[in-house]
Amino acid sequence: MTIKLHCFGESGHSYKAALALQFSGLEWEPVFVDFFNGQTRSPEYRAEVNEMGEAPVMIDGDVKLSQSGVIQQYISDKTGKHGGTSPEEKLEVLRWVLWDNHKLSSMAGMTRFLMNFIPEDKRPQEVIAFNQGRLKSAYQVLDNHLKGRDWIVGDGLTNADMTCCGYLYHPEPFGFDRADWPNIDRWLGNVSALPGWKAPYDLMPGNPSDRA
Repeated sequence: MTIKLHCFGESGHSYKAALALQFSGLEWEPVFVDFFNGQTRSPEYRAEVNEMGEAPVMIDGDVKLSQSGVIQQYISDKTGKHGGTSPEEKLEVLRWVLWDNHKLSSMAGMTRFLMNFIPEDKRPQEVIAFNQGRLKSAYQVLDNHLKGRDWIVGDGLTNADMTCCGYLYHPEPFGFDRADWPNIDRWLGNVSALPGWKAPYDLMPGNPSDRA
């Protein structure tokens, strides 16, 4: 049975789940969520797809899950891949998933949205500057951790990598320049060199050019 992932290309959180499926070897297909025309805020979406009004949502037969970290863990449990190879590694992967969702992706997603997806005259410059300051601290933590490492945890790709890279491949500006963070840059190159890797707008439907 083909797994369905309700997602859209602009969503970094959707990209985390899509990457996990892409690298899992499981059969899956994306289902476009029309976020920018309000689909996730509709009563139908909340009643039938996700009561939280968010994407991604993964449906595998009778299993329906939201939240990218939960979807990644489900895929790891199903395949035995990317979740860590020992109890210690599994906890370390979880530590980075939780850190990313709080410190990195939450700030990156909001900052990117404010800088690119609302009218220019409504962009709160003080909020953007504050968020970018917090993001710089997060980038520093990640860059320091990756010094001398090819992967965030262990000797290969894990959910820790796929969660932390979620927003960092998107082309829109939000205060992240790979050239400023050499260890992050090298690590992102490691991920994108893996067989099957695709950039967000190539892996999922939905692109800002669709609304241009």
